[in-house]
Amino acid sequence: MMGGGFSVRIVCFLILLQFLDSCSALPLCTDSRAPFTPTSPLQFCPYNGTTCCSYTDDLSLKKQFSSMNISNPGCASVLKSILCARCDQFSADLFRVDSGSPREVPVLCNSTASSNSTNFCSQVWTACRNIPILNSPFAVPLQGRAAPPTNSSNSTKLTDIWQSQIDFCNSLGGPSPPSSNDGPQCFNGAPVTLDNTAPPPPPPSGICLEKIANGSYLNMAAHPDGSNRAFFANQQGKIWLGNIPKQGSGEMLELDEASPFLDITDEVHFDTEFGMMGIAFHPKFAENGRFFASFSCDKAKWPDCAGRCACNSDVDCDPSKLPPDNGAQPCQFQSVVAEFTVNGSSSEKGANPSEVRRIFTMGLPFTSHHAGQILFGPRDGHLYFMMGDGGGIGDPYNFAQNKKSLLGKIMRFDIDNIPSPTEVDQLGLWGNYSIPKDNPYKEDKELQKEIWAIGLRNPWRCSFDSSRPSYFLCADVGQDGFEEVNLISKGGNYGWRAYEGARPYFPPQSPGGNTSLRSINPIFPVMGYNHSDVNSNGGSASITGGYFYRSMTDPCLHGRYLFADLYAGAIWAGTENPISSGNFTSSKISFDCADDSPLSCTFTPGSPLPALSYVFSFGEDNEKDVFLLTNSGVYRIVLPSRCNYTCANENESTAVTSPPGPSAPPPPSMATPLR
Repeated sequence: MMGGGFSVRIVCFLILLQFLDSCSALPLCTDSRAPFTPTSPLQFCPYNGTTCCSYTDDLSLKKQFSSMNISNPGCASVLKSILCARCDQFSADLFRVDSGSPREVPVLCNSTASSNSTNFCSQVWTACRNIPILNSPFAVPLQGRAAPPTNSSNSTKLTDIWQSQIDFCNSLGGPSPPSSNDGPQCFNGAPVTLDNTAPPPPPPSGICLEKIANGSYLNMAAHPDGSNRAFFANQQGKIWLGNIPKQGSGEMLELDEASPFLDITDEVHFDTEFGMMGIAFHPKFAENGRFFASFSCDKAKWPDCAGRCACNSDVDCDPSKLPPDNGAQPCQFQSVVAEFTVNGSSSEKGANPSEVRRIFTMGLPFTSHHAGQILFGPRDGHLYFMMGDGGGIGDPYNFAQNKKSLLGKIMRFDIDNIPSPTEVDQLGLWGNYSIPKDNPYKEDKELQKEIWAIGLRNPWRCSFDSSRPSYFLCADVGQDGFEEVNLISKGGNYGWRAYEGARPYFPPQSPGGNTSLRSINPIFPVMGYNHSDVNSNGGSASITGGYFYRSMTDPCLHGRYLFADLYAGAIWAGTENPISSGNFTSSKISFDCADDSPLSCTFTPGSPLPALSYVFSFGEDNEKDVFLLTNSGVYRIVLPSRCNYTCANENESTAVTSPPGPSAPPPPSMATPLR
């Protein structure tokens, strides 16, 4: 995936022809699942090919339409199209799933909002305003509006609810997507189509960085209060609260290494692939002071560490038959998610190092591939937990494809409704959490109830797009040849270890059995790169996932997804074209360090690139600026002109520079995750 970019979708399609019935990463359906190709064609709704409706869904919509008893053919026609919009592969966008307020009807294209938009909203009003509609989808309360009065037959006219077309379209209408990267779709009475003729924007000329700290951190989380503060955590088990300087101020990150916000280094087992792997702050942290840490522990040294082993009879695995790994016994090391709280009512006083409760504990069969990141979903408020396949070359026990195993999965917990100890035991839970009612086990009875997505090797850094929360991207570390970025959807299977990327994978040994390629419908990566792209000898490569860049500091990066290789030799920018299509290309982007960086950058002899050492993670603050957390310090993306890069949209008058800051001592050492 070099130079001009490469679309993984093409590879996906070629393999699709040989093995599969469907393959799609985006768009998304209203239930957060990926669109699919139904086994039987739809009979009622005109959505064939990739759709969000099964044959059963289609029959249900037909029954709903018949129950409306619409007498007017014109009104019946537009109402049928509106009902069937749920089958559109862009239905999550049409029904504004990201808004957090479910809609019964899609956003109707309204020319009063945009001169470039089809005026379907006015067509609906003209056709149906005086037509009685039984069980009308328009009668559902909208945006705080009280439910409209209905007669005894539950029949409603549009004029019973709205006084005019303007009122109707102000409530239900919306413009067509603007030319920006953030425009949502609207419904014009027919299946959504995208303009595939427009060329993608040219890649940025480069990424300019400034160094604002020397410390080496694995995690960064913006303070939920919206301020310029953020939490930084290292792998050893400490969290600090720091103040991020304004862009162009020439100042460094304000963080007191001697006064951590939380210190649980006594509980955390720190080694190459062990340590504090994730932190997440409750969406209402400013009110309740709740936060969570994901970390590794050693039950041989800490009895409170022990939990059930991931290798167990439920997944046809016997831990007594597993060999020691790097001197450790099977499930000696555990993956933990624990809840903590602040001291008193303010985060300024730090946190209590004693756990409030243990959310999750699971023994790890091997000493690698534990992932461990935790994130709160921006729409649902649930806690997402990323877990690797447990280690071993080629996932020998095929945990990632085993629907009864939690290894190689993304899990989703409700941590606001804590069950009693008796309920935890009765339900066979791994800790103190509840199962969200809409987790995909409802549709796939074979899945463990905690699972949101399967088929991952070692998801290393995931993020929700702050502008479009339905875009949930996870980088997944490859085995032999390919590093990938996946767009995660509810119940999605991302292929490992039947596939590495979009290529069939055949493990050197498989005591846990194999998964037939024909037995799964994998969702292939939307971006990625070959190991040879960063190492001409085909050697080590390991992806680090990042963020959709939503700051306007560098306008030429806006809307692009950034990711890097651990070994700091390359950063990529992924571009989606058309917007909302799920079709991405990615290009390797040059990067440099500003001459006026608050802390001086060092450079590798013989290389024009700053010596970042290892890129452990990316971070995002409340201003949507993006940071690189590396072994050599903390770097922030700044105005491209500060590195003499050109961006036509940059307003040069806003560029504020400062003289180079003083050099500082090198950062403390940190174990290199051999992912």
